[in-house]
This record gives sequence, C-alpha cells and structure tokens, in this order.
Amino acid sequence: MKLLTSLLVVIFLTVTLAIGGTVKGIVKDSDTGDPLIGANVLLKGTGMGASSDLDGFFLLSDVPTGDYQLEVLYVGYEKYSSTINVNDTPVELTIVLKPMVYSGKEITVLADRATRETPVAYSTIEKKDMEVRLGSRDIPLVLNTTPSVYSTQQGGGPGDARVNVRGFNQRNVAIMINGVPVNDMENGWLYWSNWDGVADATSSIQLQRGLSAVNLATPSVGGTMNIITDPAAQNSGLNFKQEFGYGAFKKSTLSFNTGLINDKFAFNGTVVRKTATGIIDAAWTDAWAYYFGAAYNINKENRLELYAIGAPQRHGQNLYKQNIAVYDKNFAESLDSYDKAALGKYNEAGRTFNQNWAPISPTYTGKQWTGTRTENRYNSAMMMERENFYHKPQVNLNYYYVGEKIGFYSTLYYSGGFGGGTGTLGSLSRNPWVVGNKWYKSAPWVWDWNTTIANNQSNVDSTGAQLGSKGILRNSRNNQWTIGAITKGVYKLNKNLKAQVGVDWRTAEIEHYREVRDLLGGAYWVDKGNDAWGPNGAKRSLGDKIDYNFTNTVNWLGSYVQSEYTTKKYTGYLTVGWSMISYTHQNHFLHKNGAEVKLESDNFTGYQFKGGFSYRLNSQLATYANGGYIN
Repeated sequence: MKLLTSLLVVIFLTVTLAIGGTVKGIVKDSDTGDPLIGANVLLKGTGMGASSDLDGFFLLSDVPTGDYQLEVLYVGYEKYSSTINVNDTPVELTIVLKPMVYSGKEITVLADRATRETPVAYSTIEKKDMEVRLGSRDIPLVLNTTPSVYSTQQGGGPGDARVNVRGFNQRNVAIMINGVPVNDMENGWLYWSNWDGVADATSSIQLQRGLSAVNLATPSVGGTMNIITDPAAQNSGLNFKQEFGYGAFKKSTLSFNTGLINDKFAFNGTVVRKTATGIIDAAWTDAWAYYFGAAYNINKENRLELYAIGAPQRHGQNLYKQNIAVYDKNFAESLDSYDKAALGKYNEAGRTFNQNWAPISPTYTGKQWTGTRTENRYNSAMMMERENFYHKPQVNLNYYYVGEKIGFYSTLYYSGGFGGGTGTLGSLSRNPWVVGNKWYKSAPWVWDWNTTIANNQSNVDSTGAQLGSKGILRNSRNNQWTIGAITKGVYKLNKNLKAQVGVDWRTAEIEHYREVRDLLGGAYWVDKGNDAWGPNGAKRSLGDKIDYNFTNTVNWLGSYVQSEYTTKKYTGYLTVGWSMISYTHQNHFLHKNGAEVKLESDNFTGYQFKGGFSYRLNSQLATYANGGYIN
C-alpha cells in the first residue's frame, strides 16, 4: 500500500510538471496606447507562439518551466525582446511596441501631405491599419470609415471599385501615387484594376477632403488622395506572405529591402501574384503586380529616387445592374418601396448571379485575340461577355534639394497603358438555358453562345460559301502613354512665412479602337466602320481593327503660387493656380477629301483661388475654415 501511494505521488508530480505555466498579456502601440492586432509573440527556440487578438491580447499555455527569450514582431514596429521566467505563477505582460523610426538618412517619397496645422479636412491611413482593414481588397475600400467618403466594390469584379468624396465621383478627386496624378488624362476617371496589388507596397494613404492644400494646378473639387509607397531606405530584410480565401482566392507576396548601403544607396521591391475564381459568379482574376524603389543620397542636401510600379492583369467583370428580386425575392418583397408587381417578372438567381458570362460547349475551340497574341479562353466551359485586361506601368524619377532656406523638388514621370475590355458586336442569341437549379429566361437573360456559334457557322450562301459571322466578341482597346514633370521651389522668408511656386506639365497620346476578339465560329466579320472600305465594308479577321479607330492627344500646363504663414496658434495659406489644356483628334476611319479627319482644339484656360485658416485651441483641438473658387 505504501509503494502504491508513492507511485501515485510520483505520477501526480510528473503530470503537474508536464502542465507547465502560462504566459499572457497585451500588445500596445507606444504612441497611442491602442491594441495591436495580429502581433506575433514567440518563445525563441521553442516553436511556441501566438498572435494577439482584436484587443491585443495573447495567450501561451502549457509552457514548460524555465527561462525563455520572448520576442514580439509586428510590421512597421521595432522588435521587442525580453527574458522571462515561467513557473507555476502565470506570467502577465504589457508589451509596448515603438513604431519603426528610420534614420535621418532615409530617402523619403516626394509627395505633398497635410499636417495637423494644415487648415483642411484630411485623414491619414497608415500601413498597419491597411493590413487589418483592407486585406486584399481594392484600395478605395479602406476609406469606408473615413468621413464624407463612400466606396464600393460595385459588381464585385476585382479592381472594379470606385470612390466618392463629398458626393463627387472619381473624376473630381485628384488621385496620386507618390505625388504624381494618375487620373485618366481624357475623362478624369481611374480604374483601380490598373493598380491591383499596389496596396502591398503602400506605406500610407492621405485623403484631403474638399479643396485640398496639395500643390498642383489640378482643380480637385471633391478632394485629393495621395498613395505613398514604401520608402526605399528601410531596414534590410526579406518577407513572404501567403493568403488564401473564398472563391479559390490565392495571393503570394514577396518583398525585400536592402536597407541603406554605405549611407548612400537603398533598394526595395515587391512582387505579387493573385488568382481567384471569384465569389461573384465568374468574377475571376489572374493578376500580377510589381513595385521597385531605389534611392541615392548624393550628399546631405541632394537626393535622387527612382520608382517603378505596375499591375498586369485580366479579370472577369460583373457590370450590369439587376432588379433586387433577381438576387433575393424575399428581401425585395420586404421593402416598403418595392413594386410587388415586379416580383413575377424576374427569376431569382441568387446573390452571386453575374449576367456577364454564360456556359459554352468545350468543343468550341476558337481562339481569342488579346491585343498582341491569340489565347485560349480563361475557362473552356464558359465564355465572358465582359472581361478586362490591362497593364499600366508608371516610372518616377525624383530629385530634391533641401537647403536651410531654399528647397527644390522635381519629379519626371512616364505612365504607359496597354489593354482594354471585351463586349459583343452584331447579332447574338440570348435564348433561355438551364444549369442545375438556375434558370434564366427573359429577365434576366444571358448570352447563348452555343446558338450564336451555330448560327455563324450555318451562315452560308446557296453555294455553301461562308458569309461571315452575324455576331462576334470585340475588344475595345485603349493604348496610351503620358510623360510629365512636376517641379516646385520653396523659399522660407522667415521662421513663420514661406512661399512656393510650381509647374505641372503633362502630354499624352491615347489610341482608341476596336478589334475582332473572337469570330464565334464564323470565318470573318464584315465591318463598315472605315470610310475607305466603301459601302460594302471589308472582311476582317481575328485581331483586325474594326468599328472605330482614332488617336487623341492631350497637352496640359499648369502653374501655381502659394504662401503659408504659421505660428504656434495660427496657420493660413493662399494658393493661386492657372492651367491650360488643348486636344487633338485624328480619326483613322473617317475621311474627308481622301484624307483622315484631324481636329485641333483651342487652348482652354482656367484658374483657381483657394485658401484656408486654422486656429489651434490646444494640443488636441483646432478649428479651421477653407474655401476656393475654380473657373
């Protein structure tokens, strides 16, 4: 009996020792005291670790007793390291992480940003917030919690998001990357699919709402958004991130930083690969993104930067609005404002319904022209009506001089663009079809590709000779290049007053045309878009230009003068800007007197006045007013 008792005691002690201790605590930001979500807490050399939750809390259980080196890692913060002793008593810690502070030799990105003293309404979203709130969505969606901002994914296609600021759409919001405007030179729009993956290389985003204090001649009535990429002189390192999600989402991100080499050079870069079948039906994506930064400290006062960024991609779109009953009849019926008579007109297809695709027999192996080569369909069992494919590279070369009283800043940039979107042309069939439990008849309808192909193949004359396709898929192409320069000089008259003068010059050429993408079973397409082809038109094959074909140029010149006065309590600024723009249009399919039609516009000039004033009541509270006039 005594032996049994001793044995039980030994077993009990062994189990007790095996249970070990507990390490728990909270991870916070040293500046704000806010909890840090997703911080990695590790016991070095053990393989044991945890991540902080939404409250910054972490817990490590069943840690064998002993001494350990505790490390806490979080992107954008200095590493925390401390020795702890684990025993029967739980170890409770409050870990405060300091934001990464780079040395004074760091190369910063040339860009205008508001500060606490600036009399404008602005919000700044830092990298750590983007990682938590944005994930892998389009950049505008991180702004949804910002006052006076509405952003939406629209149909759910990757890169098809848009943003409104104070009720103004993107055409009236100046959107910049590292201080360089990226809005379309012709219509002011911005396609976020062109910048898919840029968020992974973004250091911060600042949105100035209303008439901003940004020093460009651009009349951005709604606001100004400046996307700042990661500076080149970070600590050296290599990082790989793998993401998975619904809709077969897979994203791989590789980033590197060399740090500052010999106090002179620094390089960094990011490569992103993203694929998905999509949560919305056929809203698939097949995308790459890249970013490269280089910096050179010439001396204490002179610096050079080089940045290259782009995102070649193709993705399925969901562009057509639907009646609410198409998505959910019960929800539609529950709405007081909904016309109940419409319930019988629409078939319920489910929330993921997308009218821009339809099934097709895999036996149809016709090739598709994608601008430079022929390719197979993305999926042999389906065909997209609306697909977007584009690559818009941008390269910036920045130089700046920072003296005691005088500063000079200049950036020379190139922006290209190659690609377009697909659609239908001619007569296509849209008969009902059945797939599983989904039945789409007249409302909503989808294209019947199989019937369309059969009609094209059977379109022959009495001798059996092909008469060409009745309906086809076409590409609407937009190929472009822009060269520009932004230069400004700053002079500090005294400790309170400084003056600036700047010039913004851009020139662009944009090609617009359509081309045959898929003949859908036919031998050719008869097109009558070119006057030179005569009334009977011309036979056009895969990749040939059709329907329209013209080239536009845009020439822009702007300048401004700004003064700013700042004291401990007051800040005021006044900006006067001037701009001039002209256009040319050459239509390669429209002829007059045997020559292509070419039009040249007059010079359109405009000007703007804007200013603001702020008064700081204390370190936490300030009041401001601003306004402007744009012609």
